Amino acid sequence: MPIDLPTVWAGLIAFAVLAYVVLDGFDLGVGILFPLFPERRDRDIMTNSVAPVWDGNETWLVLGGGGLMAVFPVVYATVLPALYMPIILMLLGLIFRGVAFEFRWRTQRGSIWWDVGFFAGSTIAAFMQGIALGALVKGIAIADRSYVGGWWDWLSPFSILTGLALVVGYALLGATWLNLKTTGGLQERARRIAMITGVGTVALIGVVSLWTPFINPVYFDRWFGWPTAFFSAFVPLLVAVCVAALWHGLTTDKHLQPFLAALGLFVLSFVGLGISFYPYIVPGALTIEEAAAPESSLAFLLVGAVVLVPIILAYTGYAYWVFRGKIDPEEGYH
Repeated sequence: MPIDLPTVWAGLIAFAVLAYVVLDGFDLGVGILFPLFPERRDRDIMTNSVAPVWDGNETWLVLGGGGLMAVFPVVYATVLPALYMPIILMLLGLIFRGVAFEFRWRTQRGSIWWDVGFFAGSTIAAFMQGIALGALVKGIAIADRSYVGGWWDWLSPFSILTGLALVVGYALLGATWLNLKTTGGLQERARRIAMITGVGTVALIGVVSLWTPFINPVYFDRWFGWPTAFFSAFVPLLVAVCVAALWHGLTTDKHLQPFLAALGLFVLSFVGLGISFYPYIVPGALTIEEAAAPESSLAFLLVGAVVLVPIILAYTGYAYWVFRGKIDPEEGYH
């Protein structure tokens, strides 16, 4: 039985994007929460909690973006012009955030301004990721395999909503991460913030989920048509399980459980998007098969992916294992 290489590559790129969202999401969330922790010592501990892993987490963004260009060049050529502005702003936010992360340790007097930069870069990057997602879900105007929409098509009430949802969701990941990695007053405040952002995240997921099926008839048929509705119904049920686990963990002062439950919410939301999109890679415009590069290119690139992806997974897992446990407030990043 021949391997369906376009579908395999679609799965690999989807995995890379999901890995980026759940891994870089919590350290972006830590930056988003900076204004709620005004003490320098608390902010130092917060950045120490992500210092060993934050730049490695962005490996998955490079893998997803580079893989998209190589494997689905038509998607790269049509979606990128539609999303130039949010993507450029996202990258600028990530760059400025990285600079601020390093420079805030090099000065005492100017540290507050780099802290503002770390917060602004994290928030802008998260918001623009949500904007880009919302624009993609809403639909990209494509004709003859070229983008034919306007410069501002990416900006709509729905994309603003998804941008806000991602910022609040990342804040939840950041708060549950701090609840997992810190102690004392900082951990207690993070736990309280996680309760508030948890409620906000679930509410926004609900609004986006109710809105999405009415954007495109394909989404509506996928979620409410038979037999796909039978399988789609499991997603909201599992979301309810994650919400219960999140609330139970936070109210009983568990540390790992809330973080895993928050990650579960993101994974299930991503699965819901996959159910809505498949077999399209650009909703309503291009299927996975139509957008794929030649089979020979896919096979050649897959050899590299089979080697590199396990290596990335191995060193990522090793980094998290080495730096497991609570942060020592007296030690950290220098």
